[in-house]
Amino acid sequence: MNTNGSHHGHRNISAAGLFITLGIIFGDIGTSPLYVMKAIVGEGQMIDRLVVLGGVSLVFWTLTLQTTIKYVLLTLRADNKGEGGIFSLYTLVRRREKWLLYPALLGGAAMISDGMITPPISVSSAVEGLGIKYPGLPTMGIAIAIISILFFVQRFGTAAVGKSFGPIMFVWFLVLGILGLMNIGHDLEVLSALSPHYGVKLLFSHPKGVYILGAVFLCTTGAEALYADLGHCGRENIQVSWIFVKTCLVLNYLGQAAWLLHHQGQHLEDNPFFGMMPEWFVWPGILIATLAAIIASQALISGSFTLVSEAIRLGLLPKLTVQFPTNMKGQIYIPSVNTFLWVGCIGVVLLFRTSGAMEAAYGLAIVLAMLCTTILLSNWLVIKRLNSIVIWLMLIFYLLLEGLFLVANGSKFREGGYVTVGMAGLLFGIMLLWVKAKRIRQRYSDEVKIKDFLDQLILLSNDEDIPKYATNLVFLSSAKNPKKVEEKILYSILQTQPKRANVYWFVHIETTDEPHTMEYEVNTISQDDVYKLNFRLGFRVQQRMNVFMKKVVEELVENEELTVYSRYHSVVSKYPTGDFRFVIIQEFLSNENELPWFEQIIMSVYLAVKRWVSSPKNWFGLDSDSVEEEQAPLLLQPVKEVNLHRVQNRRNA
Repeated sequence: MNTNGSHHGHRNISAAGLFITLGIIFGDIGTSPLYVMKAIVGEGQMIDRLVVLGGVSLVFWTLTLQTTIKYVLLTLRADNKGEGGIFSLYTLVRRREKWLLYPALLGGAAMISDGMITPPISVSSAVEGLGIKYPGLPTMGIAIAIISILFFVQRFGTAAVGKSFGPIMFVWFLVLGILGLMNIGHDLEVLSALSPHYGVKLLFSHPKGVYILGAVFLCTTGAEALYADLGHCGRENIQVSWIFVKTCLVLNYLGQAAWLLHHQGQHLEDNPFFGMMPEWFVWPGILIATLAAIIASQALISGSFTLVSEAIRLGLLPKLTVQFPTNMKGQIYIPSVNTFLWVGCIGVVLLFRTSGAMEAAYGLAIVLAMLCTTILLSNWLVIKRLNSIVIWLMLIFYLLLEGLFLVANGSKFREGGYVTVGMAGLLFGIMLLWVKAKRIRQRYSDEVKIKDFLDQLILLSNDEDIPKYATNLVFLSSAKNPKKVEEKILYSILQTQPKRANVYWFVHIETTDEPHTMEYEVNTISQDDVYKLNFRLGFRVQQRMNVFMKKVVEELVENEELTVYSRYHSVVSKYPTGDFRFVIIQEFLSNENELPWFEQIIMSVYLAVKRWVSSPKNWFGLDSDSVEEEQAPLLLQPVKEVNLHRVQNRRNA
């Protein structure tokens, strides 16, 4: 069973591919003109010439150094079979150094927390344009309504709507470029800001230079999401379309700067993005900006689903229910994550109320993710045997650059950055706990050899005095060894309630670094009686064990490696593989354990969360009527000495 070659992530460059790329990849970074220049100058602040020219200069060079060179030209090459994102990058380098797990966890947590701030700030910035026409309009309520509808439709999939994303974003970028060109004439000196001179002067001569750098960073926050969505469109489509996107972005930033200089000395009251629009275009401008903001939000939500899905399959998060609402490649839906992000987004809108206030919460978590990507990327370059001097120069340069952005954004912590950083810290803690708990579980292994119990299994299978439990009895096992299973599984079969079956199947599922692998291996313990299967499934493959097991049994029967006699003799032709019953054993921590106190806490929380999240039968794609769930105590380290002494019966003394 191997369809590995049918899902290659890269797509050939084409006009259709470029349109799709515009709709999927550049939503976040493409809506940054809605708030970046306003954040640089400061709402209500006097428009200062150095701030404007220095700010737009820093924006241009940030887009060049950070987005173009680091991400579009360099990081996109670090693909895992066509897939991108920090977890895909981690899978490429994790065998090099064990400590690389920590930047991967921190970067992934920061990216997921970003999904709670991008929709509110993008939608609020667009909707607030209505305030130009109707100052008393409840823009916050409108933003909440749009965000709520956006999260509600996720369960139905976005395939139909997604087809229009490309053309809408193409129009959006054209509008950005045209508006910029129309306003550059207000002050042609803005063109000289493409030189780094003004940016350097702003940083070193203005008292708020470093603080302004925190606002400048907002222009590149979508770069990490751009890398995460690599698998949807392919590197070449992204690189070619970025030329058009960056041109339009730069023109718009220059146009806003020229408009601001035209109003030099005045206090900034309106968003310069809407302020530079002709009066007749305000309404169409607000409409297209809102659509672009919705598309940007959709891209972040979809990216969050993908990120969480990859973390689950890599064993970094609990196994949540993952659904596939459409047949569109890469489109998934995780109900619990959708609810979590929706609550977070509404909370952000209610807490900050305006996009200007949200800017304080935006950027700090993403710069942490970018620093983590830099660390992982440098290790990938080592694996690729690039010249060590080049690697060190790249590493030092981007650590310094992103470190400067981190310092600049650090000043935002008290103003709102604590929201996304706190959420990233919580997610990082959950992932770290999950990894630690799994390592503890593996260290105190209770695996036994299947052959030591083989005679008992065969005797039970042939004992007709015991009612047959199933034709095919399947246990999901975490034991990687093809000849071993956990002791609790054999205890369930032989002791708890003797389970007689024609064939006993012990199934281990291994998640591979390749995204679309679908393979299995068969280890015959006893012909027609006991088998151990090892499935190798890519981290993007939906696990449908009901379907997979029937396929395996059919192939073994066809190859005459297995003979199955269904207990439903009247429908043998309809069910040639016989019936299946899956047994899932849920564990709870036994009171008889003698673990160190911190391991006791980790395992208690781990098992509590594991019971609370999605049922394993949903995760493994099992039909509810074919699944039996059991409870079993988890005894990792039994008490070695019991200081209990017998005393003489005092009544008889």
